Amino acid sequence: METAITPPVDRRFAVPLFSRLRTAKGQANPFPLYAELRSGGGVVAAPWGGHLVTGFDLCDQVLRSREWLEPDTRWREEQGDGTRWTAPSSREMSRTLPALNPPDHTWVRRSAGMFDRASLEDLRGTVGRITGRLLDTLAARLDEGEADFNALVSEELPVATIGHWLGLPTADFARLRDLTHDQVFTQELLPSASQLAKSDAATAQLRAYFMELVRERRARPGDDPVSRWIAVWDTMESDQDKADEGVYFLALFVLLAALETTSTLLSTTTLLLLEHPRQWDRLTVHPDLVPAAVEESLRYDPPTHVISRVCAQDRLLGGVEVRKDEMVHLMVAAAHRDPAKHADPELFNLHRKPAHLAFSGGIHYCLGAPLARLEAQTLLHQLVRRFPRLTLVRRPSWAPRVAFRRLLNLDVALS
Repeated sequence: METAITPPVDRRFAVPLFSRLRTAKGQANPFPLYAELRSGGGVVAAPWGGHLVTGFDLCDQVLRSREWLEPDTRWREEQGDGTRWTAPSSREMSRTLPALNPPDHTWVRRSAGMFDRASLEDLRGTVGRITGRLLDTLAARLDEGEADFNALVSEELPVATIGHWLGLPTADFARLRDLTHDQVFTQELLPSASQLAKSDAATAQLRAYFMELVRERRARPGDDPVSRWIAVWDTMESDQDKADEGVYFLALFVLLAALETTSTLLSTTTLLLLEHPRQWDRLTVHPDLVPAAVEESLRYDPPTHVISRVCAQDRLLGGVEVRKDEMVHLMVAAAHRDPAKHADPELFNLHRKPAHLAFSGGIHYCLGAPLARLEAQTLLHQLVRRFPRLTLVRRPSWAPRVAFRRLLNLDVALS
C-alpha cells in the first residue's frame, strides 16, 4: 500500500503539450511530446481534470487491478448533460463489452465465446486467401508505379476478415468501414463537437444495420457467430427484444474492435519496417522474425495511445492522490517508451523481449488480440516474400486524433 504523497504537478504543465499533440506535426510524431510529459513524473494532472499516467509499471498496475473501472453507463450519466460522455454515441458505447464492469462484464464476455484456438485455425486459411488477393491488387498497381498500401491492403483486410466471419454481404464492407472511421471519434480523448456529431450519426446507422442483421438471423439462423449469440442470449434473457439488443451490442463491439485498430496495426507495422530498411532487409532473409516485428510495432507505436479508467475508491497512484470516480488516462504509447521498462526505448528493435500494453490488460484484455496478430503476421509473411524491394515513397499523413491512431495514406513503390 502506498503511503507517501507526492505534491501534484500544476495542471497547466500539460496544456501546451496537448495543444501541440493536436497539430498535424504532433499527430505525425507525438513521441517527443510524450517524453516531455514523462518528465513531469509517472502521474501528471490532466488539464481538464483527472490524471495522465505515463509510467509503464503504473499503467500495467491500473489495467490489471479491479480497483480501476471502466467509465460505464452509471459513471457517464453522472457527468451531466452537455458533456462528451452523455452524447448518444457515448451512451451507446457504454453498453458494449469494453465499457462494462463486473458482474455485467463477466457474463457478457462469457457469452461472446470467440477466437479460441479452433476458430482461429478455421480463419487462418481465409485470412491467407484474402491477403493474397489484396497483394495481387497491390502488385498490379505497383507495376504502374506507386500505390497506396493503406487503401489497397490495410483498410481492406480487417473488414473482409471480420465480414467473412460474421457472414456479412461483401457489398456492405465499404460502408461499414467508413461508418467505423466516424464512430470512433466518440472514443477519442478530446473529441470536438463536430467529431461527436459524426460519431452520433454513424452510431445510429450501425445500430440500424446490426439490429436488422439480428432480426434476419433470428428468422433464418445459420452456422455463424450472430446466430450462435442469439441462441446463447435466449438462455440468458427471457425478453426477446433485450436478447436481440444484447446480440446487437456484441456485433457492434466486434466490428469496431476488429476494423479500426487492426487497420492501423497493419499500416504502422509496414511503415516502421520501411522506415528502418535494415530491419526490413533482415525480415526478408529471416521471416521467422515476423512475430517479433509485429510485437515490436505494437510497442513502438500502438494503434491505441490512450486507455481511460475510473478510480473505484480514494487511493494513491504513484504517490499521487486520486479520488473516487476520478478518471485516469493511461498514456500507453508514452509508457511503452518508459526507459525504466525498456533499454533504448526509442530504438525499433526486432530482438527486444515483447512487453507492451497495446491490447490492454486484466479482465479487459482484448478478445480480438489473437485475430489481429494472425492478420498482421499473415500479411508480413506474404509481403516480405512477394515484395522484398518495397520502399516508402513519402511520409504518410495521419487522422486528427490523439487516442486512436489512423494513417490516411501509405504510399509505396518498388525500388
